[in-house]
Amino acid sequence: MSIVEEIALRQSIRLGLLVVGILAALIYAVAFCHRPPSVWKTVVKTIPMPAFAVAVAVSFGSWAVVVALLLSALGDLALSRDGEKAFLVGLISFAAAHVAYVVYFWDIGAGPLAMPVLLAALVVFALSTERWLSPFTGDLRWPVRAYVVIICAMGATALGLVDRPLAVAGAVAFMASDTLLAIQLFRMKPDAALQRMVSVALWVLYAGGQFLIVAGVGWATPLF
Repeated sequence: MSIVEEIALRQSIRLGLLVVGILAALIYAVAFCHRPPSVWKTVVKTIPMPAFAVAVAVSFGSWAVVVALLLSALGDLALSRDGEKAFLVGLISFAAAHVAYVVYFWDIGAGPLAMPVLLAALVVFALSTERWLSPFTGDLRWPVRAYVVIICAMGATALGLVDRPLAVAGAVAFMASDTLLAIQLFRMKPDAALQRMVSVALWVLYAGGQFLIVAGVGWATPLF
């Protein structure tokens, strides 16, 4: 196989896996995200991130992004089940994924001071969680506080990617999905009328955000 043929093959595999991940994410949003735990819900939910991860790996993309996506897949698996233990596994997995993004964004970016106004907004957001979130988290208060710090650090380092707007948008969407999840878990009643809408919105923000990060910084050049 020539170099040209290998490149074409890898690009075809990348495109196919991205399509598989996007389709699985759409199916989950439409048919599963608002339903109780089930085997099929878990299976469909855990397809997109590994598909994106392999797409990055096969294209010689960043291993930090691959690791972040695989950790996110573990978090998806955990959060597809009920119970505090599953929630903690998911929390730790996603926190580790955010740390991987922090390290990578800092390495390739200009630093968090590239957008000082938005950085200040992140600080305000983090501090505000002490009023609208922490008092409602019970025994999970400190793990949730630590998670807030980590996701804000991810957002801050993403602001340094001034020439990678897709990745910045993806990081913001990822943070927004985490915020909606916190509201859903700790501030909304299980039978609230908005539960289904919030479930769909947070999944679209999460999966879409991850895709934008992959498209923006998964490879040496943005996908679009």
